[in-house]
Amino acid sequence: MAALYLVATPIGNLEDISLRALRTLREVNLIAAEDTRRTRKLLAAYDIKTPLTSYHEHNKRVKMAYILDCLESGDVALVADAGMPGISDPGYELVVAATGRGVPIVPVPGASVVITALVVSGLPTDRFIYLGFLPRRAGSRRQRLESVAGEEGTIIALETPHRLEAALDDILSVLGDRRVAVCRELTKVHEEVFRGVVSEARAHFTQPRGEFTLVIAGRGEAEAPRLTEDIEQHLGELRRSGASAREAVARVAEETGLSRRELYRAWLRLG
Repeated sequence: MAALYLVATPIGNLEDISLRALRTLREVNLIAAEDTRRTRKLLAAYDIKTPLTSYHEHNKRVKMAYILDCLESGDVALVADAGMPGISDPGYELVVAATGRGVPIVPVPGASVVITALVVSGLPTDRFIYLGFLPRRAGSRRQRLESVAGEEGTIIALETPHRLEAALDDILSVLGDRRVAVCRELTKVHEEVFRGVVSEARAHFTQPRGEFTLVIAGRGEAEAPRLTEDIEQHLGELRRSGASAREAVARVAEETGLSRRELYRAWLRLG
C-alpha cells in the first residue's frame, strides 16, 4: 500500500538533511510542498527530479483531495517550508485525512526549529510547551500569554520580525521580566541567539530582521530570585543607616528570597 511520508527538511542550512530524507524524496511519486519555491531550491541542490505540487494553508481544501487521490497509486512525501511537516502548518489536516483512509504514515525525522532553539537557549529542557506563532492581534496575543502564565515548563513561540517588538512588550507586561532566549535565523549565515531577560531583549532588537523563535522561562524558573541593582542599593541604604551585616542580610533575605550567602557576598562588595 502507498504511504504518506512526513519528511523533515532543513530549517536554514541546506546540509541539515538526512540521507534517508534525500532517498525518500527521490523515490516517492510526488512531493507535496508548503512552499514550492523553497523546496525547488532544495531539490535542485541535490539533483532530485521528483514532481512537485503545492499544499499550503490557502489551497489545502482543494489540494487535499488531489493528494489523497495520488496516494491511491503511489507514495507521496509531505514537506514543510522548513523543519518537520505538521507543526504550525496544514500538514496535520492531511495526516488526519490520510489516516482516515487507512494510509500508512511514515515519519522521516530531522531538523526542528523548536528543539534547536530550546537546546541552545540555556533554559530548562526537561519540560516545555510550544505555542506556535503568537496571535497577530494584541488582545489575542495577551490572552494566549495569560493562558500560560502559570506554566512551569519552558515556553516556546514563533514570531515574525515586524511583530517581534510588540510581542516582547506583551511578554514583559503579562509574564514579567523573565529569562528569555531570542533565536534569530537559526542555522543560517546571520544566526544569532540573544540570552538575557525580556526587557534586555526588547532593547537589543530595535530593527528586527529574519525568522525568530522565542524561548521563555517558565513560572518556576522565572520566580527564582535574582540579585539586582535595586537589591544591592537597598543593602547599601541599610548599611548607611547603621544596620549590621547580620541584620541587613537577614532582612533582605526575608524580603527577596535570596540566599544569605549571596547577600553577604554583595554586602562585602559594598566595601
